[in-house]
Amino acid sequence: MARILTIITQMSNRRTNPHPHIVPHFLERNQFFPNNKLPALIYKAVFEIPKQKNKAAQIVQAIFLRNDWGNTWRNGIYDFHHYHSNTHECLGIASGEATVILGGPDGKRFILTQGDLVILPAGTAHKCASASSDFLCVGGYPHGLDYDTCHGTEGEYKEAVGRLSKLPVPKMDPVFGAHGFLNSWWK
Repeated sequence: MARILTIITQMSNRRTNPHPHIVPHFLERNQFFPNNKLPALIYKAVFEIPKQKNKAAQIVQAIFLRNDWGNTWRNGIYDFHHYHSNTHECLGIASGEATVILGGPDGKRFILTQGDLVILPAGTAHKCASASSDFLCVGGYPHGLDYDTCHGTEGEYKEAVGRLSKLPVPKMDPVFGAHGFLNSWWK
């Protein structure tokens, strides 16, 4: 198993585009979805990964883990508006494409395709509006933190905002580590 992880890590070192197009999105509060003063970031075509879904997901997970974004998972994105109040989140698209709504009801729609990454500051509402049949996403969290799932209700809002105000900016970009783009966008 250790040898397999070493091979995957070596492969992941050559699987990133060092000059991705980065699209920042500043999202205002939307009803009881707090969003965040930090922008959601989309790195377009940052992963140079194969078409094979499982191999692509392994590479994305290895890149996240190498940069201290753990507690990874593989799946789709929930089809309801939600956010995480106790940690930031990154989503790497390993296969297929999806239309994702950021910001809550009446939020902004984005098409994410294989090789893209979205980094969501805590509090950022997100929902999958539609996805291709081969869509697969890899999620990760700074320092491997466990995440909560908030649904945008009035009752959870005040406590969630309190948690958001205490969260530090991660020291590591999920793809490029200590010298990545995240630190320049999330000052």
